[in-house]
Amino acid sequence: MRWSFAQAIERFDLHLRAERSLSPHTVRAYLSDLRQFAALCRAKTPAQLRPDDVRRFLAERHAEDAPASLGRKLAALRAFFRFLVRESVIAADPSAGIPAPRTPRRLPRPLAVDDCNVLMAPPARPASAASGGTKAAAARAAPSWAELRDAAMVELLYGAGLRVGELVALDVRDVDVTHGEVRVLGKGGKERVVPLPAAARAALAAWLAPRRRPGVLGEPLFVALRARRGELPRRLDARDVRRRLAQRALAAGLADRVHPHRLRHSYATHLLDMGADLRAIQELLGHASLSTTQKYTAVSAERLVAVYDRAHPRARAAKRPAQ
Repeated sequence: MRWSFAQAIERFDLHLRAERSLSPHTVRAYLSDLRQFAALCRAKTPAQLRPDDVRRFLAERHAEDAPASLGRKLAALRAFFRFLVRESVIAADPSAGIPAPRTPRRLPRPLAVDDCNVLMAPPARPASAASGGTKAAAARAAPSWAELRDAAMVELLYGAGLRVGELVALDVRDVDVTHGEVRVLGKGGKERVVPLPAAARAALAAWLAPRRRPGVLGEPLFVALRARRGELPRRLDARDVRRRLAQRALAAGLADRVHPHRLRHSYATHLLDMGADLRAIQELLGHASLSTTQKYTAVSAERLVAVYDRAHPRARAAKRPAQ
């Protein structure tokens, strides 16, 4: 079978979306990597590729890309070549035996529990808005529509450890406030049910209460604006969530940068610190491999060492300079 590079990439795109159910972000990244590779090898067809072509591509990208990006490019090429071998377009994988670049070990950086509690707290209001006994004053003191939504978002990110892509993909029907659980479609099209803590259930109930009407179950859980009559509300995207979370962290006075995945790291680390089983955390996070979840044990160990260094008399004595 003879395919041009353009035909091979087009068929591979269909394979990723239809058969492997990869996230749109991963598909875009893989296709971008393959187009870079195709531009370098534009005089060749996929059947003419050799291991030297792959090595030359990685060597040329070395000056531009971080080791993690180079590793992803090699992963994209390997998936592409495996697909071409399966389709009998090429006889062997030219990336076989090429080692992935070494990437520095980066541990998750969870927030402290106190910082999470500050972030979850409702934003402070001016004293004039909360004071007074009139109905107008009471209306000003009530949370706004956007505040109810944002409170539910942050409680769900931290209380259920969701990825931001999983969060924005939720519909109203995916949340069961009564039984305290959320049905999540994770990576690879794998579905899981995650229990909700009481605070997340309360925040979601407050957010959904004003939206009770026929047909709401099929609507996005988190929407950008109130829809006009006859219009469907716009689903929030990942960029919206990151921006709103950063604004909330700034208003709460948190100095550290806060993003959705950091709340997921905090969720897992705090569960582990409180004695949760690693296998249970793996299921809650939707990790395919336990090795992915095990990075949180290293985080907890480092936290224990830091606590020891701060609190134990012998640790402090060891750090005193000699007289």
